[in-house]
Amino acid sequence: MLEKMFKLKENKTTVKTELAAGLTTFMTMAYILAVNPSVLSAAGMDSTAVLLATCLASFIGTACMAFMANLPFALSAGMGLNAYMAYTVCGVMGYPWQVALLAVFIEGIIFIVLSLTNVREAIFNSIPLSLKRAVSVGIGLFIAFIGLQNAGLAVDSATLVSLVSFRESFSTSGICALLAVIGVLLTAVLYIKKVPGSILIGIIATWLLGILCQLAGIYQLDPDNGYYSLIPGFRMTDFSRLGDTFGQCFKVDFSNVGVFNFIVVIFSFLFVDLFDTLGTLIGVATKADMLDKDGRLPRIKPALLADAVATSAGAVLGTSTTTTFVESSAGVAAGGRTGLTSLTTAVLFLLSMLFAPIFTAIPSFATAPALIIVGFLMFSTITEIKFSDGNYTSAIPAYLCIIAMPLFYSISEGISLGVISYVVINLVCGKRSKINPIMYVLAVLFVLKYIFL
Repeated sequence: MLEKMFKLKENKTTVKTELAAGLTTFMTMAYILAVNPSVLSAAGMDSTAVLLATCLASFIGTACMAFMANLPFALSAGMGLNAYMAYTVCGVMGYPWQVALLAVFIEGIIFIVLSLTNVREAIFNSIPLSLKRAVSVGIGLFIAFIGLQNAGLAVDSATLVSLVSFRESFSTSGICALLAVIGVLLTAVLYIKKVPGSILIGIIATWLLGILCQLAGIYQLDPDNGYYSLIPGFRMTDFSRLGDTFGQCFKVDFSNVGVFNFIVVIFSFLFVDLFDTLGTLIGVATKADMLDKDGRLPRIKPALLADAVATSAGAVLGTSTTTTFVESSAGVAAGGRTGLTSLTTAVLFLLSMLFAPIFTAIPSFATAPALIIVGFLMFSTITEIKFSDGNYTSAIPAYLCIIAMPLFYSISEGISLGVISYVVINLVCGKRSKINPIMYVLAVLFVLKYIFL
C-alpha cells in the first residue's frame, strides 16, 4: 500500500529510510513547539492553546504535503512570521491577536486561489533576487534581536539598547542571560558537528542547566518580576485550552481597525510567506536533486496548495502563518524522497500534543538560543547578495531592506523600504529594464501606506 501511495521504488527509497528521514526532520523542527508559544504569548495568546494549535496545524499541513504533493517537506508555524505577528502587528501596530489571525486566514485563502493558478509564481518572479535574499537576511537579524531580548542580553539603555549587566540581579536576570549565552555556544557546536536535532537539544540542555541552578540556589524565584520556577509540573495536557484560540479569528471587532491598515497587514503576511515558502521549496528540492532540467520543481503547485491550506487551517486553530520549513533538508539529507517522510513527521507532531505541559514550561531564556541560531541560518544568505560596484542599484535596496527590519523592529518596514528604494534608484539611474511592472505596483502601494497610515 505504501509503495502504491508514495511510489517508493520509483523514487529509489525504502520504508525504513523514509521513516528515519521523517524522524530526523521532526527532531530538527521540534524546537518550534517550544519557541512558538513563547513568541505568540507576547501577543497575549494562551501558550498551551498556541502549542496545541501549532501541533495540529503542523500535522494538517505536513500531511497535505505528503498526500497532495508526495514530497518530503514538513510544515509548521514559520519563524519570522510569528515574530511579525507578535511584535509588529500586535505590538507596534497594537492590533488584537484575533485581528492578526484573521489576516493570516485571509492570506491563506488568497494563497489557495493563487496556488491553483500561476499567479504565485509570477509574483515571485517579479521580485529581484537581491531583495528576495535580503528579506531572508533581514528576518534573520530581526529574529536574532528578539532572541537577545528574550534572553535578557539586550536591554534598554541611554543608547537605546545595550548589553545586560550580569552582576546586577545575578540570581535572576543575570543568570538567565548567562545561561542563554551558554546555550548559544552549545547549540552552535552541536550544529557545526551536524548533530541531529541540535537546536532542540540546545533548548533542553539550557533549560536543564537552569533547573540545576535553581536547585543549587543560584537562580532564585521572583514571581513579581516574572522569574518563576523552572521545574515543570507534570500533568495531563488540557486539550480544552484550544478553545481559547480556536475560531477566534472570526470574532473580530472592526470598530477600531482601519480597512487600509488591515489590508497592509494582510499584504505583509502575503509577501513574507510568499518568499519564505517558494525559497524553501526550491532550496530543499535542489538539495534533494528534485528539480528538472529547467530548474523547476515538477510538483510545486500541489506543494504550494498544501502550504496555503495549512496557513488557513492554522489561523482557525490559533497560530501564525504555517509554512514549509527549511529544516526539511535534514530529512532529505537522511534519504527522504517521498511523502512518507513528511507523513512520519506529521504523525510525530500530532503525538507531541500529549506533551504540551512540558513544551510550554520551557523558559524564554532557553528558547532564545534557538532564535539566535535560526537567525544566523537565515542571515547566511547575505553571501549570495552581490555588493560589487556594478551591482549597487540592487545592493543598496537590499541593504536598506536588511537594516530596517531589526532597527525599526518591523519586517514589513524592511520590505517596504526595499521595494520603494529599488524602484526609485533603478528608475533614476536609467535602469528601467531591471524593474518588473509588478514592482511599480508594489512600490506605489507601499508609498500609499506611508501617506495614509
